[in-house]
Amino acid sequence: MAYIVPIHRPSSVRHALKLKLLDPDEDCLCVAKANRLEVYTQTPDGLILHHCQAIYGKVSMLQKLRPASSATDHLFVGTDRSMYFTLAWDRSECQFKTEKSFVDQADRSARDSDSGDRCLVDPSGRFMTLELYEGIITVLPTVQKSKRKGDPDVGSLGDPVLSRISELFVRSSAFVHPRKPSDKPRIALLYEDSQQNVRVKARELAFTAGGAGDSGSVDLNDIEGVYYEAESGASHLIPVPAPAYGMFIIGETSITYLDEINNQTLVEPLSEATIFVAWEQISPQQFLLADDYGKLYLLFLMLRDNDVVEGWKLEIIGETSRASVLVYLNNGYVFVGSHHGDSQVIQLGEKSIEVVQVFPNIAPIMDFSIMDMGSRGGDDQTNEFSSGQARIVTGSGVYKDGSLRSVRSGVGMEEQAVLGEMENINELFSLKSTGTSDFVDTLVVSFVNETRVFQFSRDGDVEEVEEYHGLTLSESTLLAANISNNRLLQITTSTVRLLELESGMLVCDWTSPDGQAITAASANDLKVALSVGGTKVTVLDIGHDLKLIAEKKFGNESQIACVTVPFSSAQICIVGFWQNASISILKLESLDVLQTEVIGEEGVSVPRSVLVTQILSEQPPTVFVATADGNVLTYSMNLEDYTLSGKKSVVLGTQQANLKSLPRGNGLYNVFATCEHPSLIHGSEGHIVYSAITAEKASCVCTFDSEFYPGSIAIATSEDLKIVLVDAERMTHVQTLPLYETVRRIAYSTKLKAFGLGTIKRTLEEGTENVQSHFKLADEVKFKELDTYALNDDELVESVIRAELDDGFGDVADRFIVGTSYLDDEQGESMRGRILVFEATEDRRLKLVAEQALRGACRALAMVKGKIVAALIKTVVLYSFEYETPSKPFLTKGATYRTSTAPIDITVDDNFIAVADLMKSVSIVEYKRGEKGLPDTLDEVARHFQTTWATAVAHIDENTYLESDAEGNLMVLNQNINGVTEDDRRRLNITSEMLLGELVNKMRKINVPTAPHATLSLRAFLATVEGSIYLFALIAPEKQDLLMRLQANIAKIVESLGKIPFNKYRAFKSGVREAEEPFRFVDGEVIEQFVDCSADVQERIVEGLGVDVEDVRSMVDGLRRLH
Repeated sequence: MAYIVPIHRPSSVRHALKLKLLDPDEDCLCVAKANRLEVYTQTPDGLILHHCQAIYGKVSMLQKLRPASSATDHLFVGTDRSMYFTLAWDRSECQFKTEKSFVDQADRSARDSDSGDRCLVDPSGRFMTLELYEGIITVLPTVQKSKRKGDPDVGSLGDPVLSRISELFVRSSAFVHPRKPSDKPRIALLYEDSQQNVRVKARELAFTAGGAGDSGSVDLNDIEGVYYEAESGASHLIPVPAPAYGMFIIGETSITYLDEINNQTLVEPLSEATIFVAWEQISPQQFLLADDYGKLYLLFLMLRDNDVVEGWKLEIIGETSRASVLVYLNNGYVFVGSHHGDSQVIQLGEKSIEVVQVFPNIAPIMDFSIMDMGSRGGDDQTNEFSSGQARIVTGSGVYKDGSLRSVRSGVGMEEQAVLGEMENINELFSLKSTGTSDFVDTLVVSFVNETRVFQFSRDGDVEEVEEYHGLTLSESTLLAANISNNRLLQITTSTVRLLELESGMLVCDWTSPDGQAITAASANDLKVALSVGGTKVTVLDIGHDLKLIAEKKFGNESQIACVTVPFSSAQICIVGFWQNASISILKLESLDVLQTEVIGEEGVSVPRSVLVTQILSEQPPTVFVATADGNVLTYSMNLEDYTLSGKKSVVLGTQQANLKSLPRGNGLYNVFATCEHPSLIHGSEGHIVYSAITAEKASCVCTFDSEFYPGSIAIATSEDLKIVLVDAERMTHVQTLPLYETVRRIAYSTKLKAFGLGTIKRTLEEGTENVQSHFKLADEVKFKELDTYALNDDELVESVIRAELDDGFGDVADRFIVGTSYLDDEQGESMRGRILVFEATEDRRLKLVAEQALRGACRALAMVKGKIVAALIKTVVLYSFEYETPSKPFLTKGATYRTSTAPIDITVDDNFIAVADLMKSVSIVEYKRGEKGLPDTLDEVARHFQTTWATAVAHIDENTYLESDAEGNLMVLNQNINGVTEDDRRRLNITSEMLLGELVNKMRKINVPTAPHATLSLRAFLATVEGSIYLFALIAPEKQDLLMRLQANIAKIVESLGKIPFNKYRAFKSGVREAEEPFRFVDGEVIEQFVDCSADVQERIVEGLGVDVEDVRSMVDGLRRLH
């Protein structure tokens, strides 16, 4: 049984609308992202997200209407499953409420419109039309005033009425603005006839109201004389309001103004041909146009004094993301919603634009790869996304909006101030200048051979001071802290100093009698523990003027790596040693050893930072040990005898982490671990959670709770010093590297520490579109382009993988393998594609080491038992990588397998190859190595006997595969290898299926260890065209019934927007068959709604499940932590 939940929600914007939804006097922006509605309010700082809510369906249209009884606009929403409803904003509950629902308007006898769903509203507000099917216009009249009792609200939508038209392929349509109030509504249609001629005609809408129980009738009558033959590239109709009236016909090479009353036209050619994709009206005479190449145009209608059209003028005013929708906000601000790149808010200037706000969008995801930040040294990656250990790197966007996106779960930071460029900062400490202050106001910055002090005013102004309360600034500071009795403690590499806070007078100091340097230090209010010379531990009493309490020499064979003194009530210190990879707990009074704990392998797991803190409430303190190899170990400490137990280990990186505690209130602390991948360690619901932090270069931190920057921390990088605010919870963070090319394929090599990218670049030169494909090598950290290999003209990259291949000297090395195809027929039958093998040289350059001409495009690549598997047109072929000489490798064709139509994707498990076919679902092919001189073979052993337009496939469990199709469905297929008959064993059976509602472009199997009694076993990441990334898992057998019944109860009790049934929303649907409900599939978003329900609703949901509310809440909280 399967479980799916989004870890990155859809970000593609295809529909947006400005309306007065929240307040009668203020406009807001409603944006649709796949199955989510987002409402933004306009502020001086830009658009602010006000509300976000998921619906049961992918949004296909948005429109607004205003019933007479409502002070605000209502939102009309249509979905891809032919379900439509209107929403209003409930100000008392601060959420949407459903006003009217047309649950199912599907016509199974009609054919879907090829140009997409459209929704229009008559300028008079009397009618709304839906164009869903070819040759059919659905009319929804708005309720007018009548004398009948019991009528619904005036202005609300009435029942739908269907009207048939002869125009089948309608490219665009629009209601023409009426010249007189008495005019009947007129709808103009831009359509393509059976001879592929593009024409414009107008129809008049005549509605006859029905009696009781009758929805009435609609006639769309031809208007004589309104007929125009447009250019073949015409794509949009734009209605022109008063005083000019008429309409624009937007083409690729010309723009035409048409006056439908007088049947007059004005045609002017464009200076350069282009493809327009979106438009928006700014004023009665000004319109914005956006083209396929990201250019933004201003179309200005010029009128004579008598309001007669004289002509029009078109100017390029700037460049944006390729727009899917344009919405004019106000005061020159425009929202550019994009599917191909980031959405933006721009401000119009005089023949120019300025981008003032950007909304990141990772759609469409063409391909992705997974970087395991915790174990990058090999292929055994755990891919645990929730902890921030796994970074998903996506190839996102199209053409000029193409980019690499790094998607990672973690704790974000908001920059408050930058103190300046400072290098080689060793440590940071925050101090209070007075003993009575509740806030710190001083930052002590320690360098290799000096200390600098910065003081902050109440207004946030900062000043560097040359002297501060007697601190020594000519040495590196190991520790600086406020302690009791209004005193300051400073420990440098040579001295321990105790100072009066008010006067700066030196109370006492301590220096090593033999002049040895202090290499590590820790203190609380009562005691100081020092490592002197790296071989001796010294304990001083703060309350008795740094009196020596104990001293112990460990010798050169037990050199000290780190030391820590816990909270004041603890009478111990903990010391870490270099040579034997261990830590010891010592009594402060005598330095006798209470316990020694070996933490790992000698010489590798060297303890470099030790910290004791209270991270979990109502539990013992936790001991953290950071080692030189990037691990962080945790122990639970028994306060009675100070023994350690419950050892756990987490890999944070490849370098040592420095640990610093940050107070979070109520006596609890978080731990900031600085390494090459900084993490925040915090407690959540009784568990220790490791969350990545979006601070790639952090070297050291300290808390900085000042009056002007409350709750902040100071953070030093290799370049500068900042004051930042840290997020209270883990979120998904996206980083962008623009490439300005479509990143079609991406592969990652842990050994080379680099990405291999297959890209496609499109340029427009003198009206001619040129396409060039490249293979690029990019650095794993900065995504910096290291080298580029240009493919041949008209050759496109189709697939890229990383593989271990023979290096010609008896060893294996990482290589990138690239599959290509050709666009034209000039290559002839001898070459329709190529396989290219690249080596990354020591100076990180690309070197082509082998190539193989193909008779078909190479759609997918994989490795099986050291052989290259290539999915060509109609054939899967096996190639051997061999050497003629150690410097001359070549590819040899081996076994082949003929597919039903064309292979789209392949995945390999051991010697079994799963082939996703264009039309015929999935087949399983077994590779057998030839013996006794016989050739290798590829034999089909199982098949899914169903027509399915597959898009991706992944192996998720033994004899189990996950498949996605072009209609947005997911299927789990299982091969019953123990079947009774041969037919049983050859058949792939569906064990789970559901409609995801988004087209999946790529799947990647993941390997996450499953804990005993875990509810889920994580199996794969899925990336979609809409910018979503989903986590797929298998449900433990003992939890399957509970989760299925919990999902059913939530779907039944919690009402959805539009009152759309959950089963209808998630039921499998294709051109071949349609199910009634999802089959053995659990939607994680539905399950997670449980914790947001009120207590009484939760009680109703768990009724009959055999568990109580707390058990379910605990389980759901655990599921949420997985992502």
